[in-house]
Amino acid sequence: MSTVSITGRTAAAPAAAGTSVAAVQGLFYVAAGLWPLVHTDSFLSVTGPKTDLWLVYTVGVLVAAVGLVLLAAARSGRITPEVVLLACGCALALAGIDVVFVARQVIDRVYLADAAAELLLVGWWAAARSR
Repeated sequence: MSTVSITGRTAAAPAAAGTSVAAVQGLFYVAAGLWPLVHTDSFLSVTGPKTDLWLVYTVGVLVAAVGLVLLAAARSGRITPEVVLLACGCALALAGIDVVFVARQVIDRVYLADAAAELLLVGWWAAARSR
């Protein structure tokens, strides 16, 4: 049973709004994280050649692990401040790395599309939390 606040909204409303963002970001992270593990050749053809594949795999499994946490939070409906911090922190970190290393011409410009997606997720979290 949820409680109604002075504004007439239920206490569960912010969590419900966050479940959609958590689910979408979770699916995105699981897919993106597993992609280099499942089909390295297609990953490299899209993102460009890499020197250290072990690092690609390490980042992939970490991103997938975060995705699984977000999916679990969405499924349970428990979107705590810690879940939001994990989601936004990872998205901002990945976007920052994308932008900095594209600017330094270390990674391909395709990573700017990922940066844009990450920033859209942060914006969606902000909108969901402000409701």
